[in-house]
Amino acid sequence: MGALLEQVLLRNGLLTAFAVIGLTLLLSYRLSARLCAGRIHGSAIAILLGLVLAYVCGSWTGGDKGAADVPVLAGIGLFGGAMLRDFAITATAFGVDVRVLRQAGASGGAALLLGVLVSFAAGAAVALAFGYDDAVSVSTIAAGAVTYIVGPVTGAAIGAGSEAMALSIAAGLVKSMLVMVATPFAAPFIGLDNPRTAMIFGGLMGTTSGVCGGLAATDPKLVPYGAMTATFYTGLGCLLGPSLLFLAVRALMA
Repeated sequence: MGALLEQVLLRNGLLTAFAVIGLTLLLSYRLSARLCAGRIHGSAIAILLGLVLAYVCGSWTGGDKGAADVPVLAGIGLFGGAMLRDFAITATAFGVDVRVLRQAGASGGAALLLGVLVSFAAGAAVALAFGYDDAVSVSTIAAGAVTYIVGPVTGAAIGAGSEAMALSIAAGLVKSMLVMVATPFAAPFIGLDNPRTAMIFGGLMGTTSGVCGGLAATDPKLVPYGAMTATFYTGLGCLLGPSLLFLAVRALMA
């Protein structure tokens, strides 16, 4: 019976990946509700569990692909690969109505640009502090600090190595989790209690998953407003990262 079940899971790797991730999300949201009354969003717990699973599987098998190194979980490698990532980016872009951005006003547009630039600069500073001295690696890691989607998109466009790509994704995940966890606690101090401030907050932070998770734990009614500008933030980062920002880094490091 066990051998038959293993064959079924191996032959349907992508479906197995969907099931594992679904169970992880179910467990995460229940832990969020019961242990911290929703103050730490289930998405943050799910990301943490995913990182723990990747570490355990990689250590157990001695591989370098995390959970995908376990044959039964090999479908997670496809589920989290570049194909579905690029599909998600494309789907997000097609769902955007540029006219809606006008509702945020000039402050929303300024927040978008400032959020991308500040995050990129902070990521570049960290990359330089850790000894990276080539423009491609610095730009890729800096773009990861914008979001974990902008990082690999930028790295793929400018020819970054796998190490810089992995670090860019890690930087974006850390940022996403910090935004999810910190938003409910910071909201009273920054006036995050109305649609306008939610749109500005989404433009400054940018990480769509982090902003949505944090706002959901703060006030679910604010989620659409924060998500709207956060979505534009990702698109803006994907445009600026491999073009103007990379050229700027290369010129400064020449």
